[in-house]
Amino acid sequence: MNIVIFGKDGQLGKAFKVVSTKKIEQQYQIQYVGRAECDLTCAEAIAGLLNQIKPDLIINAAAYTAVDKAETEIDLAFAINTKAPEIMAQYAVAHNATLLHYSTDYVFDGSKIGFYSEDDHRNPLGVYGKSKAAGEQAIENAFKNSPAQSNGQYAIFRTSWVYGDGGNFIRTILRLAKEHESLNVISDQHGVPTSAEWLAQVSLDVALTEGGQIKQFPSGIYHAVPSGQTTWHGLATLAIQSAMEAGASLKVKPEAIKPILAVEYPLPAPRPMNSRMACNCLQALWKGDIDINKRTQLLEPWDGLVKAYVHQVVRSKLI
Repeated sequence: MNIVIFGKDGQLGKAFKVVSTKKIEQQYQIQYVGRAECDLTCAEAIAGLLNQIKPDLIINAAAYTAVDKAETEIDLAFAINTKAPEIMAQYAVAHNATLLHYSTDYVFDGSKIGFYSEDDHRNPLGVYGKSKAAGEQAIENAFKNSPAQSNGQYAIFRTSWVYGDGGNFIRTILRLAKEHESLNVISDQHGVPTSAEWLAQVSLDVALTEGGQIKQFPSGIYHAVPSGQTTWHGLATLAIQSAMEAGASLKVKPEAIKPILAVEYPLPAPRPMNSRMACNCLQALWKGDIDINKRTQLLEPWDGLVKAYVHQVVRSKLI
């Protein structure tokens, strides 16, 4: 059996290498694919690679994520975020394969009060969000129009504020904290920081049994974020506090992080003010599962995961 993982050089792609167990690696031939192996802007290249590997499980951890550049690189954003996953979905339908795809809080406009649910109306503000929303729709359409005998299935995991092995908000804040004595950080945008390793593990728990076999699950959209909520200011403050606890030498103290409004820090692309998402579908999927670890994963608070991540970054001298 074969697994292909697109986006091997991204934070999520790297996380799959960490969480893949020996049991999975023994049962599957896992192909990690990056830009050098496949041009995701080329439909023929994607289809050719899939036909060559013949995967039973496709994990699309690749995406165009340059939110501000997307406002001018429209064709590139849609090629990678919409057309590429559509081709993967079409392959899954035709070959009875399973597709795991990753989407974003940017498919919402952020105007809702409270937490977004999986069936809330998509209304993206900028090009990046529109390309990701179109990618979701393309996958849904491919499976909706599939022949009756197809056993293909898909899960679209919507997540937010991802951090892992690579460039991200937390590492940027820690780097700036070594160079400056004060920082201004937005305090009126709300969301949930999500560990890439946490997300990768949740994904595999949905798709594979404990024995490493692909299992059947209801195709659809699943919100996948840890529990709780915060702001960028709250995340920055916790990151710096955690780094100092781990022994990092920083110029900025937590009290020197000034909260500012988003309007005071204008950017080319609009951001949703509210990115909080409820994991209703995952909770329903695992409600009767005897594996208590799966259920407790969704209750794992974001701040504990961030603290552990920051401590690891400091110990590894990555800042």
